[in-house]
Amino acid sequence: MTVIQSKALFLAQILVILYMLTRRHLRIKVMQSLYSFLHNRDGNLTEEVSFFKKSYLNTFSLYLTLLAFLKAVHEHAIDQMHLQKELRSDAVPDNIAKLVENKILKFIAQHPVLVNYLKKRKIKFWELDFDYVKINFKALMHSENFKNYAQKNAPTLEEDRSIVCFFFKEIIAPSEGFYDYIEDKELTWIDDLPVVNTFLLKVLQKIDPKDTNSLHFPEMNAAEEDPQFAIELLEKVVANNDALQEEMVGRTPNWDSDRIALLDAIMIKMAMAELLFFPSIPTKVTMNEYIEISKDYSTPKSNVFINGILDKIIKDFEESGRLNKRGRGLI
Repeated sequence: MTVIQSKALFLAQILVILYMLTRRHLRIKVMQSLYSFLHNRDGNLTEEVSFFKKSYLNTFSLYLTLLAFLKAVHEHAIDQMHLQKELRSDAVPDNIAKLVENKILKFIAQHPVLVNYLKKRKIKFWELDFDYVKINFKALMHSENFKNYAQKNAPTLEEDRSIVCFFFKEIIAPSEGFYDYIEDKELTWIDDLPVVNTFLLKVLQKIDPKDTNSLHFPEMNAAEEDPQFAIELLEKVVANNDALQEEMVGRTPNWDSDRIALLDAIMIKMAMAELLFFPSIPTKVTMNEYIEISKDYSTPKSNVFINGILDKIIKDFEESGRLNKRGRGLI
């Protein structure tokens, strides 16, 4: 690999970390907003856009909340160490001491930017709901991975990182109790949780305890290009809903347009809006995005159905000269 290629790879990795939400995730958020709006015909577009912006910005609060959880686990380990010292005359058990000295957890717990954010935003969930910390702490202590880790004389940075990643990926993230708690805490968080979990795992894999900046705090600004694209997409579909519904007539073989499942219809309308009103987004990107989204959010055969419909729509728009695309495109 050349020096230029190495730099390009490094920059690509940094960009993955700096931007928490991809355009696909933003499209999913728009789809959910449209489902709510079109399901309730009395909905207010201004209120829906406002809710979308709030949902977008709240993603960062979820990220802080997950970091705060790791911080709370480290603080609980310190409390347990002090308790063991009071109860026993001999040394503190290695397992607790290893967790207290874990370089990744220690770095997160003491990070000045995180501490400031938590104070400013008054994120105190784990002080109030401490049982979640104790349950997951106990699960980590009893895991074979941690028992093996605790036997090491002086764990390396990578061994410290590995056990924290294991803890987050294999114990915290799959925990049903943790999932239910997040769902109850904030309405929009449960849909954001998978993408924020993935993002945080990537951050954990890049942390360098000697570099304060290696713990990233991505700026979430609704005025930036990607969220503005999402807001414009939401507005375009709502403003042109009837016309987009008409576009579906005759292009849905064996189905009347008003009999298509609402979620499938919304995805087709979103795709058509991108084809007609967003000239810089390549048709292939639009088509691929909604086929992939349909695999996770609709019926098992929806992706085949949407693939067929969009293929026909794109051909029709091309033949009629309505498909006005330019530029290299934005993914």
